[in-house]
Amino acid sequence: MPFYIQRGEIPNKRHITFKKPNGELYREELFSTHGFANIYSNKYHHNMPSKVVRDEPYSLNHGEEWKDTILQNYKVHTKRIDGTGNFFTARKKTLFNSDCAIYSAKVTESTEDFYRNAYADEVIFVHEGTGTLYSEYGILEIKRWDYLVIPRGTTYQLKFDNYDNVRLFITESFSMISIPKHYRSESGQMLETAPYCERDIRQPELQEATVEKGEFSLIIKYGDTYQKTILEWHPYDLVGWDGAVYPWAFNIDDYAPIVGKIHLPPSIHLLFTAHNFVICNFVPRLYDFHPESIPAPYYHSNIDSDEVLYYVHGDFMSRTGIEEGSLTFHRKGVPHGPQPGKTEDSVGKTETYEYAVMVDTFAPLQVTEHFQQCMEDGYNQSWLEK
Repeated sequence: MPFYIQRGEIPNKRHITFKKPNGELYREELFSTHGFANIYSNKYHHNMPSKVVRDEPYSLNHGEEWKDTILQNYKVHTKRIDGTGNFFTARKKTLFNSDCAIYSAKVTESTEDFYRNAYADEVIFVHEGTGTLYSEYGILEIKRWDYLVIPRGTTYQLKFDNYDNVRLFITESFSMISIPKHYRSESGQMLETAPYCERDIRQPELQEATVEKGEFSLIIKYGDTYQKTILEWHPYDLVGWDGAVYPWAFNIDDYAPIVGKIHLPPSIHLLFTAHNFVICNFVPRLYDFHPESIPAPYYHSNIDSDEVLYYVHGDFMSRTGIEEGSLTFHRKGVPHGPQPGKTEDSVGKTETYEYAVMVDTFAPLQVTEHFQQCMEDGYNQSWLEK
């Protein structure tokens, strides 16, 4: 996580008695990572977080693998697979490998269920919608085009102001989501040269504890398996917490793009890192300022990575026919770049207005039946001269 913070009431030392006004003990929970050897938070509950009434089966399938695909470049329209559901049941998986999984979701309804992804961090890009992220750590107001970074094991809910048009693009990571090391000093502070800083990161604000006994439904995701756990106490019962593991938000409009004299590679747009993949984003920016520069990207082969580009908003100068919610999948070893005429059209342009989220993986991605259902025919031939 970005940095250490504390919220609410906590004792002056870890792992010591911390008493309620009536003399009973608050219950400390150490929420740790990497076997107690990396960042952590300490949470102080009114009640034992381990009190479970019962566990029940829960069935949810986000999409089966589409096997025997052709190794080529693809374009899909995620809006074509819009369904219904809440912030976790509406998810449609399109791409996956052993390091991450990529989903889109058209959220149409609220839920009182709590949700926890036990095995994966989540990066939820809020393409459309506003609302609130509720968690044990407090509340975070959700803005359009927010990235919500939610560590695995976090119990949370997403509630939106209305459900007329709520659209999410979700990357599930089986390793920790981190801010790139070269954006930070040895002490962890973000450097002057980084494209965003601590001021841009929003943390949860702890609310008054909900101390309520009953039966509270928690849906837990274990890889591709789900179960329902019925808790005896409302999970948002913290009197205080401190540490460096918590959900946080960053808005794409707060990213300050780095520009150069000639066209810079896509890695200059880096946002987050994880094991074996990265997340980048494209935002409005000035173009290259060499008098003979070609602002459009050069043709390139990602020989070490698959490239997934999710189009958010704007005028995408390297290709026509792009709509919001489109996704291109350019596979490692297969060249791609601007479609015919777009390189020439870019010469002399001084700026671009485009928003997109990019996920580059270093292990090949597999596709699902949902990907197949929203695929655009003929995309791989779109570089042919007409």
